[in-house]
Amino acid sequence: GFSDHAALGNEEWNPWEGEEKNELVASQQRYEANLKMIKNARSHLEQTSLRVQIWGKAAIGLYLWQHIFGGPLQPADGTAQWREGSQKAGKTYFSFITGPSVVPGYFSVEAENIVLVLNGREKAKIAYATQWLHYAQTLIQTHKIQRVAVVMLGNEQCNNEWIQPYLKRNGGFVNLLFVTYDYALVNEEDVFQWPLGVATYRNFPVVEPSWSMLHDPRTYLCNFLGTVYKNSSRETLMEILKQDGFDKLCWIGAREQWQPQETNESFKNYQDALLQSDLTLCPVGINTECYRIYEACSYGSLPVIEDVMTPGDCGNSSMYHSAPLQLLKTMGAPFIFIKNWKELPAVLEKEKKMNLQEKIQRRKKLIEWYQNFKAWMRQKFINTLENSFLPGDKG
Repeated sequence: GFSDHAALGNEEWNPWEGEEKNELVASQQRYEANLKMIKNARSHLEQTSLRVQIWGKAAIGLYLWQHIFGGPLQPADGTAQWREGSQKAGKTYFSFITGPSVVPGYFSVEAENIVLVLNGREKAKIAYATQWLHYAQTLIQTHKIQRVAVVMLGNEQCNNEWIQPYLKRNGGFVNLLFVTYDYALVNEEDVFQWPLGVATYRNFPVVEPSWSMLHDPRTYLCNFLGTVYKNSSRETLMEILKQDGFDKLCWIGAREQWQPQETNESFKNYQDALLQSDLTLCPVGINTECYRIYEACSYGSLPVIEDVMTPGDCGNSSMYHSAPLQLLKTMGAPFIFIKNWKELPAVLEKEKKMNLQEKIQRRKKLIEWYQNFKAWMRQKFINTLENSFLPGDKG
């Protein structure tokens, strides 16, 4: 309304015109000063929010993005060369990129903070992961980015020594490490345990619980589809199932060799087995933690876990003392833990006597626990990044 006021003043002579003009100029200046203040405050607000770009160069990145964050990905086609999505969460704006076309130096770096998702499971993967770390290091040295966190599929026997020199506390540049399995160096300060999750490399989907999944009677007491290694506890498991005729009441698909290549048919079979059985048997492999645990939770089939430590360097950390599966136990996972498969017949006998209503309650509890677990991991991940990456009150 300032200009209207000024125009009026010109129409008829006004002895106060000079003072009004001054007042007008002064109020215009106050208005502009206020505007500047608001702009500053707003940009200050925007500064306190974080921009984080996640480079998903290992399949567990999809578990982080699609399962834990519930984040979108375009295109939906899992075989696409390039896929991306974004989401605002907490004070942070996350963007996610993945696919074979995401190659160091050939995509735009769009945030000062990077989460690098790497596979450190074996030598060839480590060589590839190291290239990504060197690329990130160059970006830090040239001030293109400021901070780096790593989410890593660790080695199944927890020998992750190769990543150590890259950690900030050892003179490197990686601020935070989220790593799978019971890694003894987890300290909840800069090294955190991360869930293995479902086998996203085999395109295991995000499962939405349905009414029938919760309420329908299931055909089988239990299931185990997997490889039975010579002289392993899995052989013992097979013998015990046969002894008491439980193999007739359970969906058992044992093979002698591991098959990395899943066919559509074998995968559908596996999903049906989870959906059609009340319990999913989880014998140890190279590590006690396996994809099967999380996949069973997705379908409301209760994991029965062989709760024994596997050989190697995994074990108790300064934070947790309940290895194996420290993270799941700390989070109160409502699973059945057994030390020896000889305990299984008693578990299955009890199962036979359970009525449908009891099973429905248990399924609801399991699915609700799993959803809460993912939500908690998401919140913890965001909080950890914000606490570490946001400047300001560390008091």
